[in-house]
Amino acid sequence: MLISTFGLTGLCIRVVFVGISVTLAATACSPVAAAPPPTAPQSYGPLVQQLAGQVSDARALKHLQALQKIADEHGGNRAGGSPGYDASVEYVVDVLADAGFKASTPTFDASEGTGGRQRNVIAQTRTGDPGHVVMIGAHLDSVEDGPGIVDNGSGVASLLEIATRLGATPSVQSMVRFAFFGDEESGAVGSTGYVEGLSADDRKKIKLYLNVDMVASPNGGYFVQGGKGNDPEEAGPPGSATIASVLADQLAKTGVISPEFIEFVGDDESPFIEAGIPVGGAENGDEEEKTAKQAEAWGGQAGQVYDRCYDVACDTIDNVNRTVLNHYLRALGGTLAHFATSTDELR
Repeated sequence: MLISTFGLTGLCIRVVFVGISVTLAATACSPVAAAPPPTAPQSYGPLVQQLAGQVSDARALKHLQALQKIADEHGGNRAGGSPGYDASVEYVVDVLADAGFKASTPTFDASEGTGGRQRNVIAQTRTGDPGHVVMIGAHLDSVEDGPGIVDNGSGVASLLEIATRLGATPSVQSMVRFAFFGDEESGAVGSTGYVEGLSADDRKKIKLYLNVDMVASPNGGYFVQGGKGNDPEEAGPPGSATIASVLADQLAKTGVISPEFIEFVGDDESPFIEAGIPVGGAENGDEEEKTAKQAEAWGGQAGQVYDRCYDVACDTIDNVNRTVLNHYLRALGGTLAHFATSTDELR
């Protein structure tokens, strides 16, 4: 997870709970509060319940164990431009192939320091309208200081499990596209290269983008991004609030009490925002501290950071909170299935 100038640290965050509005006071806050996202639909099609019920954190954990093994065998990390990253790309391609997908690995110009060209991984269903694409993505690279199993192996494992359960030929209205981006830790380089490499027509075909970045931290919270903030960089383009609302509703259906809406922080959603594509985001917090109210609602330790191993060597398989992962995995599966089977237009 990349923390940019739009990061959580130092921001005034006015938290909106599902069904409850709460303002957290802080210095230097803007006096203008964003309106809460609209109420999510309360009924969903059969694929939503099916996919949300079929995904398994146990199977996702096997992917995390594989990523840990890759890091162990390649100097302790899976950073962009490293042998560990290349091995991660091959692992993702192989898992997708076993699930019936034909994955491509388009290249992009890497950031200075990692050098040369690197690869993203892209796969999509063979069913659904190719002019109406529902897209979900996660960054595949780690920092150099550790294996990145929560950040962002958890997002990668979630996408792989959802793709495997969905299959390459589901009964959907919209084509579903899975993206695994490289070089996020250097500034969302892989996702930027991907979006900038699309034609204007292909950008218009993307109905929405859902970003998944850190969803298994040991003291994790339940945060949803989209429609919160005072400018597009924070809130996303029109339609983003609807994505966030559905994701929050799906989290609530898994038993999460009062998921919180927060601003975007400048991760892989940024190039999609710049392209005018509606975006949503799932993330469980990183180096900020969990509040007493959050701990009461979600469990965990108040006054402790969401992830003490954020961006350091201890972000290993032992850092994974399967309860947090399970809630997000089921909610993401349900959200993706909803938009893949919906005829509603977001923009």
